[in-house]
Amino acid sequence: MVWASSVVLLLEAALTLVVTVVYNQTRESPNVGGNYALGLLAAPCAAVAGAVLAAAVSGAIVLPVVRVSGALGRKFSGRERWWWAPLVMAAVLAVLWLAAAVGGAVPWSLCAVLWGVVTSAALALPAWATGSRCVRRTGAVAGWGALFVIGVGVLGCVALRLNLLQTYRPPTLSPAALVGTWSDNEGATLRFAADGKVTATGVKEHREENFNTTVKPCTGKGTWTFDEGENSWTQEVHVTLPDCSWPAWNIGGTQEQPTLYQYIGDPDSWDLYTLKKR
Repeated sequence: MVWASSVVLLLEAALTLVVTVVYNQTRESPNVGGNYALGLLAAPCAAVAGAVLAAAVSGAIVLPVVRVSGALGRKFSGRERWWWAPLVMAAVLAVLWLAAAVGGAVPWSLCAVLWGVVTSAALALPAWATGSRCVRRTGAVAGWGALFVIGVGVLGCVALRLNLLQTYRPPTLSPAALVGTWSDNEGATLRFAADGKVTATGVKEHREENFNTTVKPCTGKGTWTFDEGENSWTQEVHVTLPDCSWPAWNIGGTQEQPTLYQYIGDPDSWDLYTLKKR
């Protein structure tokens, strides 16, 4: 039963990962080329960790729910009914969520409630599979489930390739489009002039020192240049100020609302400092 539940949980996790990767291709994100390569390298470790976590969740949550739902089915319905598993799972998770909300661990919000509903549905499926005939056909469930996940991934790639789903690309800018004032919405501004001069007011400079990020506000006048690169991903804006040493600014956002951004700390964290044009 633990094996059957773990297989279903792992298939759900794999499907969620595939859908998330495809969806993220359509959303604005910084260009971190090594992320997927690192993900492939870490896949074996992630699979082992996922299997251990799935087995733990199955033993601690799914199996007790299966036992309780079976007992309730026999008591009130004369025999086990499949719909008792999702009902009991939803009730258990509702109690846990209410306890966490009262204790302040999770917020009282619609988003939290929706996450609770999604979690209930995700855990109800392995509970149902464990309490049904699927437990005797775990190998078939694993095989067909894996084919389904692969099929979703292939369809997603085809949709991206054929532009049925629009892949995100940064806007293509020109030096003239950069002229003007850019702000971080916290009072800091970077003002580009058409003659190559730039004026900074409180724009943050992030430095890594002994694995800690220090922030220094930069104010002054200097120069700027634009490197159009080979494509929209490699466009860069170089800003030179006497007392600050920023790396090149990357371009993001959309054609209607472009942004300038820099990484804060490790680029893999996707923690960004962003300026928007006024």
